[in-house]
Amino acid sequence: MTSLLFGLLVGFSLGLTGGGGSIFAVPLLVYGLTMPTHEAVGVSLVAVGATALGGAIVRLWGREVELKAALLFGMAGIVGAPLGSVLGAKMPADLLLGGFALLMLLVATRLWRQAIRRPAETRIVRAGDDATNSTEDSGPACRVNPTGGLVLTSRCALVLALGGVLTGLLSGLFGVGGGFLIVPALVLAASLPMRRAVATSLLVIAMVSAAGTVSHLLAGRPLALAVTGWFVLGGLAGMGLGSRLSRRLAGPQLQKLFAAIMAGVAVFMLIAELQGHRLSR
Repeated sequence: MTSLLFGLLVGFSLGLTGGGGSIFAVPLLVYGLTMPTHEAVGVSLVAVGATALGGAIVRLWGREVELKAALLFGMAGIVGAPLGSVLGAKMPADLLLGGFALLMLLVATRLWRQAIRRPAETRIVRAGDDATNSTEDSGPACRVNPTGGLVLTSRCALVLALGGVLTGLLSGLFGVGGGFLIVPALVLAASLPMRRAVATSLLVIAMVSAAGTVSHLLAGRPLALAVTGWFVLGGLAGMGLGSRLSRRLAGPQLQKLFAAIMAGVAVFMLIAELQGHRLSR
């Protein structure tokens, strides 16, 4: 039942913010269930991927997902993830965790400032003026048409592909699903409204997690099926709760919440890392 509760928390995070689930999954499994790290990573990949897929199907049915961006971003992420895994195996753990936390703080600060200074950019449906009055070479790489659809220009496609590779690289490097990177990238670079970015990120997470799961199984690493099953069930239930709550929050509120969660996890990681250094001396 503990696995069910932990899955509920992870699914709620994914449904509410479109990211952060994998950040919480591994610590909950390792410290809450005393599961070995490598086994926890496998359970996290399957559970987060399955939960994200469930949420993505619902969002696809509701036409909230920007499918072109998701497919382009996700395929590029699948390419970048194995490269990140190779690099991560050669880097010291403290350097990885420190860089990961600092990156989260930078992105969280950027999102929070945007929600305060330019709240119109976080609205659910954008006005069409931005897409028609700005040139392609200025402002965000991607534009949104009056109906809220993405205008996929060559510049936009290049930015999404590069963003996907970078996200996959960082995902493989830091050993997380990457949702906390995908949402900011879709908001800041792809010019998507926050709620649409959250919905789109779920499909991307499902794609990248599926690739990670295959790699995990091919490497012969163990997978606790019972824990995984309960975790997935809890995750799907939590996804429904988080998704319902996200629809009641305005774009700026949701973006601030996402930034606050990201900053909180980053601060916790930095404190834990500093304490670890003191204990090792």
